[in-house]
Amino acid sequence: MIIDFHTHIYSKAVRENREKYFPSEPAFKLLYDSPKSKLVSAEDIIAVMDEQGVDMSVVFNFPWKHSEIFKKENDYIMEVVQKYPDRLIGFCCFDAFSNDAVSETERCLDAGLSGVGELAFYQSGIDEEARKKLSPIMEICRKKDMPILIHTNEPVGHAYPGKTPNTLAQIYSLAKEFSENKIVFAHWGGGIFFFNLLKKEVRENLKNVWFDTAASPFLYVPEIYPLAKSLAGTDKILFGTDFPLLKPSRYFKEFEQAGLSKPDIERICGVNAANLLKI
Repeated sequence: MIIDFHTHIYSKAVRENREKYFPSEPAFKLLYDSPKSKLVSAEDIIAVMDEQGVDMSVVFNFPWKHSEIFKKENDYIMEVVQKYPDRLIGFCCFDAFSNDAVSETERCLDAGLSGVGELAFYQSGIDEEARKKLSPIMEICRKKDMPILIHTNEPVGHAYPGKTPNTLAQIYSLAKEFSENKIVFAHWGGGIFFFNLLKKEVRENLKNVWFDTAASPFLYVPEIYPLAKSLAGTDKILFGTDFPLLKPSRYFKEFEQAGLSKPDIERICGVNAANLLKI
């Protein structure tokens, strides 16, 4: 089974009138102002899954600031998961700073969604105040034993839309503070798994952290895969495309270039996600 752990889909209202949301949602404008930035539906992603041999996808929306928007978009995620239960796995998404973030977490998970994410802190990074806002959300996920997906990125290198000011210290502080939660760090966790090489503390605090591969072909050379296998462990890597940013075939090609074995590819592409999601 192949499971894409990181994809974005949007309702018809957003897909057909994205400009309406730009004035009140600056982060959304930053990522989707360009017409080259695609917005797709559940049917669009299923068509590509069929084409590319993907069995299931984890779908989510965007961390909107305004609750009236994220509630409607989370409703869309719930609707399509109910419509395509054998193909789509839904996460709920919102701005963690919203006054409705906690109640939305409870509403969506009680309604059958399978986790929270991709939560992002585009302006602040994952600073102390962000972690305070995450705390009650993390508590709900911990009690329900559900994963939470957090946007992270490498703190060095070239700039691009959606690159946040997070630091490795912030990423690590999040993992340490919520070490009993099942956390997925998007985009390889900014490379935090390198510090598993330290003799003290880090490996233990990252014991419940997974790393997805979203946008990897744009960010890293294929050698990232054997290095991540060695430093994080093959069982902690999750295949994620960031679709529609990239199609799965780009990743499959890099798996071959990296020299991954068939068992490694099977774990990364589906076994690990199935275990995490209890499929």
